[in-house]
Amino acid sequence: MDDQESVSEIQAYLNFHRRVQGQGEPAFEDPVMQEKVWGSNWGLNNDVGRLRKVLVHRPGVEWDQMKTGGKYDKEVNALVGPNNMWYWKGKERPDIDKVKAQHDNLTKTLKAEGVEVVEVVDPHPHLTKTIYTRDPAIIVRGGAILCRFGIDYRRGEELPVMRTLAKIGMPILHTIHGTGLMEGGSFMWLNEKTAAVSIGHRSNPEGARQLGEVLKTLGVELLWVENTGYGLHIDGSIVMVKPDLAVAFVYDLPWWFINRLQELGIHLMDAVEQDGWQSVNCLAVSPGGVIMPASAERSVEKLIKAGVEVIPVEFDEIPKGGGGIHCSTLPLVRDDV
Repeated sequence: MDDQESVSEIQAYLNFHRRVQGQGEPAFEDPVMQEKVWGSNWGLNNDVGRLRKVLVHRPGVEWDQMKTGGKYDKEVNALVGPNNMWYWKGKERPDIDKVKAQHDNLTKTLKAEGVEVVEVVDPHPHLTKTIYTRDPAIIVRGGAILCRFGIDYRRGEELPVMRTLAKIGMPILHTIHGTGLMEGGSFMWLNEKTAAVSIGHRSNPEGARQLGEVLKTLGVELLWVENTGYGLHIDGSIVMVKPDLAVAFVYDLPWWFINRLQELGIHLMDAVEQDGWQSVNCLAVSPGGVIMPASAERSVEKLIKAGVEVIPVEFDEIPKGGGGIHCSTLPLVRDDV
């Protein structure tokens, strides 16, 4: 048709947008949408599926401050840095060469299991806890939830983790804000539709509420589990090692939660008390396959008897700073189970 028959500019605009309308489906976290928009199927919905990608931080210049300064405090049996910005269990200073060697060996073991290892970029030079990458973020289907620390000597770790995730293209779904507090060690997946978070002085109800809102969008129920005393994280009490098996200090868990785990078909194996919290501080790299500190000999033996494939690694120096293998790894991508 000629120019006189052409529709008006407004009518043309309306006609075009009738043809091309916004669509909510498929959902953001749908694998097809993830691949199309974000270049990869990011995130996870379990703690035991085959591990594909993990975030770590090799100790760097931030550890130099621990070579001097600080003093031994017998009340906490640790060297404590100025303004409580770091601590190290016992009277001896950290063997930094040993720390780096053990971390390198963990990384080597992960790579041998086919896991892609991502290193935190540009960490702050004054934050010694950056090695414990579990806590600055929580990973769910489709992306990451950035946490918010409540204590000064860890606040700020979130920023380099956020920058690292952005650099590799992983979506940030939410940032805990306002008065909310949340740390990644406080969170665990039970199955693809159920997760748990521990409530205490490191992760508070407001942080859990915000976390729950994100999970609700994903169709996931979040169980709130009260920490006992000054307990820090749920991963100090229970860790999944198979889709239907968790190793746990049962006396740390409330009765209702133990019952709920049974209803979900999750069996509990008692952690070995003589091995301390290292008895549960392991990392599943596949359903029924875990990396565990070699020093937790009784736990290694017990897990093997339970049908779990255990890869023991030397990891006895790093825990003196307060975190083990589970604490030192943040899974970014896992297979479904």
